[in-house]
Amino acid sequence: MKRRSLFARLLASTVLVTAAIGMVPGTGPSAAAAPATTPAPAQAQAQAATAVPATTAAGTGGCGKAPALAGGTHTITSSGQNRSYILRVPANYDQNHPYRLVFGFHWRGGTANDVDSGGTDGYNWSYYGLRRLADNTGNANNGTVFVAPQGFDNGWANSNGQDLTFVDDMVRQLEAGLCIDTTQLFSTGFSYGGGMSYALACARPTVFRAVAVYSGANLSGCDGGTQPIAYMGLHGLRDNVLPIDLGRGLRDQFVRNNGCAPQNPPEPPSGSLTHTVTTYSGCRSGYPVVWAAFDGAGHDPGPIDGCTCDGWRTWTSGEVWKFFSQFSSTTPPPIPGGDKEIVGQASGRCVDVPGTSTTNATQTQLWDCHGGSNQRWTSTAGKQLTVYGNKCLDASGQGTANGTAVVIWDCNGQANQQWNVNSNGTITAAQSGLCLDATGTGTANGTKIQLWACSGAGNQQWSLRG
Repeated sequence: MKRRSLFARLLASTVLVTAAIGMVPGTGPSAAAAPATTPAPAQAQAQAATAVPATTAAGTGGCGKAPALAGGTHTITSSGQNRSYILRVPANYDQNHPYRLVFGFHWRGGTANDVDSGGTDGYNWSYYGLRRLADNTGNANNGTVFVAPQGFDNGWANSNGQDLTFVDDMVRQLEAGLCIDTTQLFSTGFSYGGGMSYALACARPTVFRAVAVYSGANLSGCDGGTQPIAYMGLHGLRDNVLPIDLGRGLRDQFVRNNGCAPQNPPEPPSGSLTHTVTTYSGCRSGYPVVWAAFDGAGHDPGPIDGCTCDGWRTWTSGEVWKFFSQFSSTTPPPIPGGDKEIVGQASGRCVDVPGTSTTNATQTQLWDCHGGSNQRWTSTAGKQLTVYGNKCLDASGQGTANGTAVVIWDCNGQANQQWNVNSNGTITAAQSGLCLDATGTGTANGTKIQLWACSGAGNQQWSLRG
């Protein structure tokens, strides 16, 4: 890896954060992209995917269908602008198998191709070495889809939240076009890319299962940042671009959010050229925090023990892969805070099941909040919103059009029962992208709840209240 000459040009900067977001990481200059993996042909099924049992992976609308996306570079319109990403689909893709989805964000001055190709180290460093480890799981199908997004001006400034919206749009497209396990979304990145992964931890903790931040800082903002998410931070003691205290600050935020016991985790002595990995104790079940500090290489995602050098033989890849792969889709984390009321911003009224009905296809409505069981909703790791413990908020008839009634139905794991609770106050249907909407901008008791194109109006703004 050609790291040193690339760092030297930037370390002369006296403004640390400016230097950090303007640097190229140590995986070397951009190499030609490795050939994209194209999914094996699959026949489309005439019927929608069958219901997924509650103890199995929560598949998306792309399950049970011929893949609509192939490996390679894709473009997508997001916030009115053309954006791009590189997709890696496993060989022998199985349309009935829900896949783990890993986002790899590049550094300032890097590119999606650098992450996907592995730069001068090639395949061994592709996606910070995680792709190689996924391929070496011993399974014929490695079970992981990889995505390398491309940032504006080769960075992740996230102006007005546009990069968060870009991720939302990619997730929507990927979940519609491929069979993705909605409980198994992960993000990682180095430097500016680490800052973007931290931004996702803050703003999308119910979408992403875990993040791993290599030598990061708060560079892309933190919209929200009060909910738990599994968090791993890796940082060098000798980092003179983004000093390790910045990484410690990110870590401590999720130590608090995840309910872990505060501590000063051990770090290797200066000059030891070693690393130390600490798993915090006392964390809420399903929400671990891991901290990896190293002495040797400086601002670098691939340090090697025993020297100040770096390369794909680093220990970091294995630690991050171990952290991500511990999360099983069969054991989703408990939902923080339990059941909540869904309160309309415009009306101040709650999403309500009329008459405490338990009958399938009962359309939900607005009603004065009273704390009853028919107004208490639980957000699950599979993106369901459940009531009574066994009924799910459901887009009637798997509808994706404006005016589709929002009803209750027996939970079945299908895509029309999956919802994104967004930091901007909207609740969107994962299958259609439409917003949960009080019909006709109504605010009165009995106003029906439906799906409608997102407009930003108050009748589409909701808050979860304990």
